[in-house]
Amino acid sequence: MDSLPNTAFQDSGSALQSLAARLENLAPELRKAATYVIENPNDVGVSSIRELAEAADVKPNTFVRMARAVGFEGYEDFRQPFREEIRNRGEGFQDRARWLQSLKKDSKLDSLYAEMASGSISNVEQTFTNTTRDQVEEAAKAVMKARRTYVLGFGIAHALARNFAYIADMAIDNVVAIPKDGSLAIDDLARANQRDVLLAMTFKPFRTEVIDVVATARKQGTKIIGISDSPVCPIVTQADFPFVVPTDSAQFFTSTVPVAALLETLMSFVIAESDQAVIEKIESFHQRRHDLGIYWSRD
Repeated sequence: MDSLPNTAFQDSGSALQSLAARLENLAPELRKAATYVIENPNDVGVSSIRELAEAADVKPNTFVRMARAVGFEGYEDFRQPFREEIRNRGEGFQDRARWLQSLKKDSKLDSLYAEMASGSISNVEQTFTNTTRDQVEEAAKAVMKARRTYVLGFGIAHALARNFAYIADMAIDNVVAIPKDGSLAIDDLARANQRDVLLAMTFKPFRTEVIDVVATARKQGTKIIGISDSPVCPIVTQADFPFVVPTDSAQFFTSTVPVAALLETLMSFVIAESDQAVIEKIESFHQRRHDLGIYWSRD
C-alpha cells in the first residue's frame, strides 16, 4: 500500500478522514485500531499508546503500523495534531487535564515546562502588541474621573478584580471590587450611572452573570471597560474601552498572566494621571504599616 507523506495531514480531522477512507483495506488488527481511533478521537491526544491498545484490544505496535499505513512516520507524529487540538481549544477542560497527565506518563514534563514559559511570554507580548498606549490611557482617565469604578470578576477573574481594587485603595478612594461580601453584583450597581465606570472581565466559556451585569450597567449609562479573550464576547462588543487578551495555555484552564499584566499597566497609568496628593496617600499608607509593625523588619 502506498503511503502519503505526513505533511499531507494538517489536523486531526484530516487524519481521521484518511483512516475512514482506508478502513476497509486495512488488515483486521489495523482495522480494529483505526475503528477505535475514529470512534474515540479524544483518547488519542490524552492516552498512552498502551492505554489505547488495551482499550482497542490490540498490541501497542498495531497503532504504530496503523499510523504508518496512513502516511505518518510513526505513532507520535500521528498523535501530535490530536494533542494540539486539545491544547488549543477553549473547552473540554477535563481532556486538557488528561493531556497534561499523559505528558507525565511519557516523561515529557521538560517540554511542558518550556511550553508554559513560552506561552506566558507570548501571551504577554501579544497583549501589548494588540493594545495601544492610547487605549490604556483613555481607560485610566475614565477611572480617575469616575465618581466610582466598580471592578467585577467571577471565578479566576475574582482574584484579579480584588487585587486591582486592593492596589487602587492605597492611592485613590473611588475603586471597589464587586460583588461585595453577602451581596449581588447587580445590587451593588443599583445606583451606578453615567458618572461611574464598570471594569468587567470574563473569559471563555463566558460567565452569564458578568454579561448580564454589563448589559444592565450600560442601560444605566455607566461606562464599560471590558476585558476578555474574544473580540465577540458581549462585554467587549458593548464596552466603551474594549481590551482583548490572549489567554491560551498548555495547562488545562485559562491563563491569567497576560490579564494581570494588563491590569497592572492600567493601574500604573491611573497613578500617572493622578496629582501629587496620590503620592502622599501612598506614602502615608505604607508608613502606617511600618509604624504598626505590619511589615517585617530586622530591627
